[in-house]
Amino acid sequence: MQIILALLAGSFIGGVLGFIGAGGAMLSVPILIYGFNFAPKDATVAALAIVFSAAFAGVIPKLRVKKVLVKESLIIWVLGLPTNIGGALIARHLSDHFITYGFALILIAAGTSMLLGPIQNASEKSIPPLVLIAISLIIGTMTGIFGVGGGFLAIPVLVRFFHISLEKASGSSLLIITLNCLTAFIAHSSRWSKISWATPIFMAFSAVAISIISSHHSNKISPRILRRAFSVLLYLIAIYSIFKTIKG
Repeated sequence: MQIILALLAGSFIGGVLGFIGAGGAMLSVPILIYGFNFAPKDATVAALAIVFSAAFAGVIPKLRVKKVLVKESLIIWVLGLPTNIGGALIARHLSDHFITYGFALILIAAGTSMLLGPIQNASEKSIPPLVLIAISLIIGTMTGIFGVGGGFLAIPVLVRFFHISLEKASGSSLLIITLNCLTAFIAHSSRWSKISWATPIFMAFSAVAISIISSHHSNKISPRILRRAFSVLLYLIAIYSIFKTIKG
């Protein structure tokens, strides 16, 4: 039963990543905490492995059809390295309550960002260096401390303010998530031996398979419906996380 539940959870995570290009960690962490009784710090590290695997699988089809801003994604990853690695080191000394409360706030911010739509009939614009630096540092911090890849921030910024197509923004988000999650996972290496990896491995396995499939078919479902539904889900998870933290 545990294996079946892990496979189902991974399928859900992979589907979200493949269709939306973000949100994998925001599902993985609460699922591991409340569904499989992982400690918050262990859940964030295990989520990094799951989301890296699924995002890597999902970005490959996008790269093949040139729906990824490779240069910009690499720049965001490199610029965010100091806060990513630094955040991972800081996370070791943070309380579980801080992790869960902070994660809930990120869920609320992510849910809100998913409601932002593109500006219609506008041509693509280049991203100013200062904006790139700011985005990179914020995403790096969130990945290092909370295990969040940062796609929920990258996508609306690229789409709304720089008029990048949603498909291209989602593909770029997957590459950013892949690189950031791998970096943070390595930075958390001191915690690897404390984690029971059976459940995350099965989750990663199904997440990869579903991410590949959904990534191929992501243009067949209305992005607006997907993002609104996912936004509501994030709000509900945030409320539940806050309630559980206060209660216990």
